[in-house]
Amino acid sequence: MANENKTGALYLIPIPIAEGVLQSLSKEIADVTAGLNYYFVENVRTSRRLLRSLHKELVIDNIQFSEIDKHTGADKNLLRNWLKEGRNVGLMSEAGCPGIADPGAELVAVAHQMGAKVIPLTGPNSLVLALMASGLNGQSFAFNGYLPVKEPMRGQKLKELEARSVRENQTQLFIETPYRNDSMLADLIKNCNPKTRICIAQNITAPDAFIFTKTAGEWEKNKPVLGKVPAVFLMLG
Repeated sequence: MANENKTGALYLIPIPIAEGVLQSLSKEIADVTAGLNYYFVENVRTSRRLLRSLHKELVIDNIQFSEIDKHTGADKNLLRNWLKEGRNVGLMSEAGCPGIADPGAELVAVAHQMGAKVIPLTGPNSLVLALMASGLNGQSFAFNGYLPVKEPMRGQKLKELEARSVRENQTQLFIETPYRNDSMLADLIKNCNPKTRICIAQNITAPDAFIFTKTAGEWEKNKPVLGKVPAVFLMLG
C-alpha cells in the first residue's frame, strides 16, 4: 500500500497477548494488515505467523520486515525512506500494543517529526486489562516497567512504590521477566505490609487466565507457583 506524492502513514498494530487468541483483535487490524507490505516488528517470526493467521491467502514473501534490534533499536532511516516514498508502514510488538512496555516509541517519534500520520489501532494491552480486572484504583495509576533485580535495591523500590500507593492512593503497576515471577511474588510478600493489596494477572485474554487480587498476607498463606507465564503485578497499599 503506497500513497503517491505524499508521506505514508505509520499504523500501530496490537497483537494477541496470549497465544493464538485472535478474537482479542479488532476487525480493523485485519482490514489494515490486508493492505500493508512494510513492517517494523519486534520479532519477524511472530509477526509472520500472525499475518498468516489473519490472511490465509497472503503471499508472505511479498512483505518486507525490518526487525527492531534489542540493543541498537530500529532502523529509523529506513522508516524515513519508506514514509517519504509514500509507503504505509505497520509497527508490531511481540505481544500487545507497540510502544507500551515494548519497543517502537522511537519510530513513532520519527513519524511525528516528518509530519506523517500515526494511526493507533485498537487491541489488547496487558497493563490496561490487568488494571480493569484488579479492583484497584483505576483513577490514578503508574506503570513502573521492570524493577531492580538485586537487593537491596529491589526491596527498597518495592517499599517506595508501596509508600507512594498509600500516599497518593495510586495503583502501582510493574512487570518482571517471566522466569523471575515467583521470586517477585516472594519479594512482594517479604517487603509489603500484610494488608497491602496485590493483583497478579497472567495469560490475560486466554481461557486459563489467572487474575486474582489478595492482600500480601493472604498471598503468603496460599502462595501459587506462577511459573514462566508473562505477568503484570499491581499494588495498592
